[in-house]
Amino acid sequence: MYLHLGSSVVIPQSDVLGIFDLDNTTSSRITRDFLAQAQRAGQVVTVGDDLPKSFTLCRDPAGRITVYLSQLSSATLLKRFESGSFETF
Repeated sequence: MYLHLGSSVVIPQSDVLGIFDLDNTTSSRITRDFLAQAQRAGQVVTVGDDLPKSFTLCRDPAGRITVYLSQLSSATLLKRFESGSFETF
């Protein structure tokens, strides 16, 4: 199964480690430091041009971590993940 993160970005559901709300999680210094480190390491992919609302943490089969910033809410992504549907809006 695949998860559509927005725009034209689709990832395998098996790679997803977590889906997080950007507003709630960035109040933590630890999360902000993690995201800043991932940005410096080139591990952040911005999905779409709108202001991001969530981020999805993924690990590919080779063990590399990627953070996808999405304009879709974490609730929307979670619903898509749980239903296994591949919806493109």
